[in-house]
Amino acid sequence: MSRFFFNDRKQLVNEAIEGLVISASQGNLVRLDTDPAIRVVIRSDWDRNRVAVISGGGSGHEPAHAGFVGKGMLTAAVCGDLFASPSVDAVFNAIVAVTGEQGCLLIVKNYTGDRLNFGLAAEKAKSHGLNVEMVIVADDISLPENRQPRGIAGTVLVHKIAGYAAEEGKSLSQVREIAQQTCDNLYSLGVAMQTCNLPDYTEERRIKAGQVELGLGIHGEPGASVVDTHNSRILIDTLVQVLSKSAGSGRFAILINNLGGVSALEMAVLTRELAHSAINKQTDLLIGPASLVTSLDMKGFSLSLLKLNDYFSKALKAPVETQGWQKPVVLQPLKTVVCKTEYKQSAYIPSENARIAEYITVITDTLIRLENQLNALDAKVGDGDTGSTFAHAAHAIASQLAQKHLPLNDLPQLLLCLGERLSVVMGGSSGVLMSIFFTAAGQKLQTGGTLVEALLNGLAQMKHYGGADIGDRTLIDALQPALEAWQNRDFSAAIQAAREGAEKTAGMHKAGAGRSSYVNQQNLAGVPDPGAVAVAEVFTALGKLQIKL
Repeated sequence: MSRFFFNDRKQLVNEAIEGLVISASQGNLVRLDTDPAIRVVIRSDWDRNRVAVISGGGSGHEPAHAGFVGKGMLTAAVCGDLFASPSVDAVFNAIVAVTGEQGCLLIVKNYTGDRLNFGLAAEKAKSHGLNVEMVIVADDISLPENRQPRGIAGTVLVHKIAGYAAEEGKSLSQVREIAQQTCDNLYSLGVAMQTCNLPDYTEERRIKAGQVELGLGIHGEPGASVVDTHNSRILIDTLVQVLSKSAGSGRFAILINNLGGVSALEMAVLTRELAHSAINKQTDLLIGPASLVTSLDMKGFSLSLLKLNDYFSKALKAPVETQGWQKPVVLQPLKTVVCKTEYKQSAYIPSENARIAEYITVITDTLIRLENQLNALDAKVGDGDTGSTFAHAAHAIASQLAQKHLPLNDLPQLLLCLGERLSVVMGGSSGVLMSIFFTAAGQKLQTGGTLVEALLNGLAQMKHYGGADIGDRTLIDALQPALEAWQNRDFSAAIQAAREGAEKTAGMHKAGAGRSSYVNQQNLAGVPDPGAVAVAEVFTALGKLQIKL
């Protein structure tokens, strides 16, 4: 089954170009009106009084190449079919449409089809009296023995610098020389854990779980080698080491490019590791993280190093009017600001109580042990993080216990302390609800009564603010029966009630609160609520002790 949004495979690229042109924020793009098989996007404000800069190639690498058409970068982009070079006629028509007396520079990635079609179009244009030059980008260093390295993400840096030179009014020979110098100082390397999906193509080439392919091609070609990790730091360090060996010493601009399928969160982590890597002291400019030269939805990224000179730095920082370019930033350490707040954490006097410490240890150990199990349940009915949320909170409380920071011998203060701490360390709505639960329980216990009465008061306040109740398929379905059984009978009845309450949630076809309320009946069937399971497991673990509170 195809994993691709599209209408008609034959019209896919044409429709995508239309979408790009009509959404251009500067309103400066047009499609060349000629044969429908010729897909050329050009600047609407072009007047042929400068050197034209044209690039292109197969589609599927968006925003490359049409996303870089605009003042300061490309004059035109020639779009082929998915991963296929545009025709000679398409390239020739683009040259004719934008080339004036100043001439035209073609920037071509080093693939046989692109070289041949752009090259033949250039010769054809020359025979018609047009002045055309061509540079070939070959920045991929994954195959050092290959005499024809591929052109990959670094190509966009050539677009930027050549476009700047042309916008300055330099001659064709000057623009070509500057573009060639850029190519000669450019080094790129990519890595991916999943290859891309193509429309109408159901068989997938899978990369083994836990591995990535180093030097994977932007058309899904197998990588040059395999690395047995998904660790961001290790992968960045591996790429930086290989790139640094090829690039040598100097000052660099680094492009971190999303190949299409990596989340913004992951790209931010990778960027952080890049900023802390061995190349950071040689890095002047950072470009990205951004999707600049993609491979459809490939789950991977690439790094490109450009050895800088003063002109390159100036060119990269110059403003442009394009859809796809990412403005460079100066690589600097993390900036922080001291937070001054009037609120101060309540002062608790730490105290010792071996029995209470044992109860807390059992609870935290149980929640930490359940992390993966609860995440797996939540992945079926929610967002898959319940186990991690509870485990993170448990680690934080266990740390406070180990450091002897808890008022163990003052139960009301202990509950208040737990409520305050959970509001800080436990994420999402769960953290707020559990904070309300323990805070309200602690306040009740300060006025007298038993622990279970205090906990029932905490439950009432949690229900009041959270909006959930018994039967809504939440942890309340286990917690309320357990506390009521404890109050009316004993702790063993509480354990049984908690387990029965958790089991009942598996038969509830509709959730009344939480993320599960957005999940359809079929996905909920037979799956117990992870929060209720956590409550039942905690009561069961505590039952192995003799509860005396």
